[in-house]
Amino acid sequence: MISVKGETTGMTATENQTEEYRQHMEMPWEQFVQSNDDVPAKKAALIERTVTVGRIGLMILACGTGSWRVRDAMNIVARSLGLTCTADIGLMTIEYTCVEGAHSYTQVLSLPSSGVNMTRLNRLEGLVKEIELSNRQWTVPEIHDRLSQIEKEKSSYTAIHQGLAAGLACAAFVFLLGGGPIEMLCSFIGAGIGNFIRRQLIARKMMLLVCVSIAVAVACLCYAGAFYLIHALFQVSGRHEAGYIGAMLFIIPGFPFITSGLDMSKLDMRSGLERLSYAILIILVGTLVGWLMAVIVGLKPENFIAITMSPALLMILRLICSFFGVFGFSIMFNSSVRMASVAGLIGAIANTLRLTLVDHQILAGAAAFLGALTAGLLASIIRRRVGYPRISITIPSIVIMVPGLYLYRAVYNFGMMNVGTSAEWMMKAIQVMVFLPLGLTAARVLTDPKWRHTN
Repeated sequence: MISVKGETTGMTATENQTEEYRQHMEMPWEQFVQSNDDVPAKKAALIERTVTVGRIGLMILACGTGSWRVRDAMNIVARSLGLTCTADIGLMTIEYTCVEGAHSYTQVLSLPSSGVNMTRLNRLEGLVKEIELSNRQWTVPEIHDRLSQIEKEKSSYTAIHQGLAAGLACAAFVFLLGGGPIEMLCSFIGAGIGNFIRRQLIARKMMLLVCVSIAVAVACLCYAGAFYLIHALFQVSGRHEAGYIGAMLFIIPGFPFITSGLDMSKLDMRSGLERLSYAILIILVGTLVGWLMAVIVGLKPENFIAITMSPALLMILRLICSFFGVFGFSIMFNSSVRMASVAGLIGAIANTLRLTLVDHQILAGAAAFLGALTAGLLASIIRRRVGYPRISITIPSIVIMVPGLYLYRAVYNFGMMNVGTSAEWMMKAIQVMVFLPLGLTAARVLTDPKWRHTN
């Protein structure tokens, strides 16, 4: 095993204490780069090449993608640098070893938090493909310079943009659940302000549960305030309060939940279970805070007021709202406008198909499977033309299928001690949630030989 010797910096204890405290200390990548631009990367020291593989893997993991994609990228770069790589990948950590001949080097890397960034993922996958396919000689400093440039790129959208995207997505979501214009307007206000606050808290490095709790509380209060104002001014029915559930749906962790199923399908059990636990934690905290706020402000999750319209008009509105719902969620994942539009088109077709099947008395789980399968197959066809990472257009297109309404009603009835009703809603939610990743997995098996084989 090769080890790295540290160097004395000359910094005193007092000077060190004045530095910003970090629970997760930053990795000084530049200290590992010792070779110059004249040395091809394949001839660089083992430590330098290993660290390069690890940094690429860690940056891709930080984008929110699953362990299979992270490992695949690390393997591609390792082969290009003349190394053999084996990695154990979790939600926020990577433990890996690179081997060359009789020598090996091992590192453990971790992230301070988990998030989703599809634009950065697209850039990183482009770099990995360039390293794999280009004929020119890469150097270690050159690769790290490119990674630093990608790392320094700021989000494509401000907190205001993110708030508007959440409002658009949740308003569309509410219509697809059965709500009308009043529920959509109040959800737009609540979700927009709630996600704006959440982005502000994330920018200030607040912990996950604080961000989720405050964002959901603000969203529910804003929905209630907007609804009571409309109710006072226009004397609308009190049953429109049912749409307040839509105001908190922006916190539904669709990405970690779906990727957990994909990881477990490839027997990456550590990553899959960690992602599933992470998703369940967010869902529990979000729905419990939503229930508490409903009790405080006096809102109840009753059924939406029925809206009568022709089947043709209903299908057109479902297509439109599914598109904008997926588009809004994609923007929240920091996708480019074009990438979000592609995901929106896929989601419009797949989700409208799912809802139509449910209308024709197909079980919700079977309809979810067919909807996710359709989204995966369409993404496989389209990505050959647009070149985006498959995950950046498949998962956003089915996030809108995650049964947030069922989950909330399960928790609400549990809180009100209606155990039988709570269990019924929870079983409905679990049925849909199990079949969504299975649908994407089936599509991937049918269209991707690299995915369907274990070796």
